[in-house]
This record gives sequence, structure tokens and C-alpha cells, in this order.
Amino acid sequence: MSGRQQLQQLAQEIEVLNEQQETLEEEVQSLQDDKADIDDAIATIEELESGSTIQVPLGGGSYVRAEVQDVDEVIVELGGDYAAERDQDAAIDSLETKQDTLDDRIEEVREEISELETESQQLEQKAQQMQQQQMQQQMQQMQGQEQDDE
Repeated sequence: MSGRQQLQQLAQEIEVLNEQQETLEEEVQSLQDDKADIDDAIATIEELESGSTIQVPLGGGSYVRAEVQDVDEVIVELGGDYAAERDQDAAIDSLETKQDTLDDRIEEVREEISELETESQQLEQKAQQMQQQQMQQQMQQMQGQEQDDE
């Protein structure tokens, strides 16, 4: 494989790594958005009182006003399309557990991003070294041709 082909292959590998890194960064953003939603839910549950009037989303940007009958009847999604009724404190505990799981996943993804960054930097350094070697070879060839011409 020629030096030019090797450089092209390195450039492709670097591009793949950059795309993977971008995908992981989008995942981190999505996880952080989910975490912010949970923060909002916890704050809302903490402030709720029986008899409070709230707006319940119906979908499509429409809402209905409703009165909270009992704050100890909070439905919390458990995952896998399952949900359970919890009292106020247990609902908050469930949501905080979800946040901990999200934090763990965010940390894992950030570590993956860091590994990709390191690998990409190594490939970029290798590509730069190869380019420098090619330039030196070209310079030597040019100097050799000049001496032959004399």
C-alpha cells in the first residue's frame, strides 16, 4: 500500500471515529435532557398537595385542568412499559434511582468519548508523521535530481 493510500485510510478511520464521537455526544445530551425532565418531575411532586389544581397534558400541545385528589397516588414509569402507583416519597425515590442510572450511563458514554478522542489523536499524529516523511522523501528526491542535472 502506497503512502498516499495509507493516509487516505487513516483519514477514513479518523472520520469514522469522529462520527462515533458525535453520536455518543448526542446520546449524552439526550440523557442529560432525560435527567432534567426527572428533576422537573421531582420538584413538581415535592410541591404537590392534595386539592392542587394542575394542567395535565393530553398530547398535541393541549392540556386539561385537573384537581389532585391524593398526592400519595403518583404513577411512576418503571421501564419496559410498566408503571406503578407510589406514594409521594416512594415516587421521588424511584425517580432519584432513575437519575442515578442516568448518571452512571452518562459517565460510561463520556469515558467512551474520551477513548475515541485519544484514538483519533493517535491516528492524527500518525498521519502527520507520514506526511512529514513523504515530504522529506520528496525533498530528497528533488535534491537528488538537482545534483544529477549538474
